[in-house]
Amino acid sequence: MKKGQFVVIEGLEGAGKTTAVATVKDWLVAQGHTVVQTREPGGTALAEQIRTLVKAVQQEQMAPETELLLMYAARVQLLSQVIRPALERGDWVLGDRHDLSSRAYQGGGRQLDEALINKIRSAVLGDTRPDFTIYLDIDPALGLARAKARGELDRIELEQLAFFQRTRAKYLQIAQQEPNISVIDASQPLVQVQQAIRRALTEHFK
Repeated sequence: MKKGQFVVIEGLEGAGKTTAVATVKDWLVAQGHTVVQTREPGGTALAEQIRTLVKAVQQEQMAPETELLLMYAARVQLLSQVIRPALERGDWVLGDRHDLSSRAYQGGGRQLDEALINKIRSAVLGDTRPDFTIYLDIDPALGLARAKARGELDRIELEQLAFFQRTRAKYLQIAQQEPNISVIDASQPLVQVQQAIRRALTEHFK
């Protein structure tokens, strides 16, 4: 049996990941693939509890390293329980965020040491990596305005603009270095974003 593929959608708050996930899913189903959807942090009962812990506004300030380790704890749980079994069955996995989020948010935004992050990801993720990642790029000020319009912000969304500017810079830096990441301008009208996503998928999986 042919192993499935792992496709991930990444982006800052307000970049339109939910709509992008739906667009990618429609495209994959049209190609005849069985699609398993995931989100991070979360995606299993245990990982969802970690998500709640990470996103809730806490009285106690969370150390950046604590945040990083919680993200990877949730991720390895999802990987072992959902992602790897699905790929082994030949299903395609469509992830709303994955490892690139930690490299950008905790590495760029929190300015944690890249070597530390790489050690953790190697130790817990092994050689499982996304086959293709779509990064929805948006100016953080515009993205945060969109996120605020949606409703109450979580602990991470309440960070200063500079945090998201560092996160975006790290996303773009990594995207330049890794050929399986496609950058899409998420500030365009929705129809154009969807067209760009379908073009990127067709080009990568042709």
